[in-house]
Amino acid sequence: MDIPRPDQSKAKRKKRILYSSMAALVLVGITVLLSRLKPAAPTVERNLVYIDTVKRGQMLRNVRGLGTLVPEEIRWIAARTQGRVDKIILRPGAVVTPESVILVLANPDVEQAANNADSQLQAAEAEFANLQVTLQSQVLQAESVAASAEADFKRSSLQAEVNEQLAKDGLISQLDLRLTKVVAEQNATRHSIEQRRYAFAKDSIAPQLAVKKAEVDRLRALAKLRRDERDALQVRAPMPGVLSALPVEVGAQVQPGSNIARVADPTKLKAEVRVAETQAKDILIGQPAEIDTRNGVVAGRVGRIDPAVQNGTVTVDVFITGELPKGSRPDLSVDGTIELERLTDVINVGRPAFGQEKSTVGIFKLDADGVYATRTQVKLGRQSVNTIEIVSGLAPGDKVILSDMSQWDSNERIKLN
Repeated sequence: MDIPRPDQSKAKRKKRILYSSMAALVLVGITVLLSRLKPAAPTVERNLVYIDTVKRGQMLRNVRGLGTLVPEEIRWIAARTQGRVDKIILRPGAVVTPESVILVLANPDVEQAANNADSQLQAAEAEFANLQVTLQSQVLQAESVAASAEADFKRSSLQAEVNEQLAKDGLISQLDLRLTKVVAEQNATRHSIEQRRYAFAKDSIAPQLAVKKAEVDRLRALAKLRRDERDALQVRAPMPGVLSALPVEVGAQVQPGSNIARVADPTKLKAEVRVAETQAKDILIGQPAEIDTRNGVVAGRVGRIDPAVQNGTVTVDVFITGELPKGSRPDLSVDGTIELERLTDVINVGRPAFGQEKSTVGIFKLDADGVYATRTQVKLGRQSVNTIEIVSGLAPGDKVILSDMSQWDSNERIKLN
């Protein structure tokens, strides 16, 4: 027969309550501890990120762009007249001089017009010479008549003086004396008229010759124009250089004013560098630059900034001040670096893969142990091609990750493995 033991039941119940309370307290403690723990930091391979050290000192601000070498002096040759390309003598790449014939055009009308103009000029010159002879003959004839009239005037005047003396002596009649004086007066009038006619003949030579000479000069200029048009059928280089383009072929019809060849001076080259419009705002004329031709680096200076933006870039002309390396030629691809300014005693670091100048970005800064990195808000200042100024958030000696860390944007802390 079982004997009830009330004391043992109470003890067991108390133990169960005690154990349950202790388990609840342990569970609450574990929960509190887990809630206070930080989430596990993701692991990043150290050799997959670029780490740089923040430093203080001089910082060179520059911008970089791609470009090409182009001649400073380029001449397009335009067709002066309409014609057909009859023969191509030189091809692009040939060295030319002002005497070099590049191609030959054919136009029979131009040649005929030049011949007609020469014939008209020759005829006008012959007429001018004939007019000179005719006018000179007329002047000589007028001079002869004037001389004859002067002789008659002097003869009749002497005869009147003689007759007047004879009339005083009663040797001739008064009627003869009067007739002699009438003849003398008539010769005097004739002498005066012939002298004026002679003077008029001399003075009229210049105006008549001037009219004809003007006609001759007009025809001479026209003949020269037609000869130049005929000579222009043989297209020559306008300057020494290299034939760089020939956009026509044999048989092509060209119109007056159309470009048919291009000549460039390969000894004077400049670099046309295309800089992103966001980086071109600080570029000024006269700033030093360096041009990398992949066969050497040559010094230059900014000479022109294109005011227009094309495809998000601004074209900057850099005039070469140093000696170009061998192998430099037009249309050669180059890299251009333009120096904007030199900053002294500034905190700077390598340019990160994210963030623009004068902005605030989150950058992972390595902890003292070098194992963990914590995201830090950094205010950036002026930037260059490879470096950027640190305004606040970092100090000299700090190590930061400059690689693209966008895939860890949700993490404030990472671990480097």
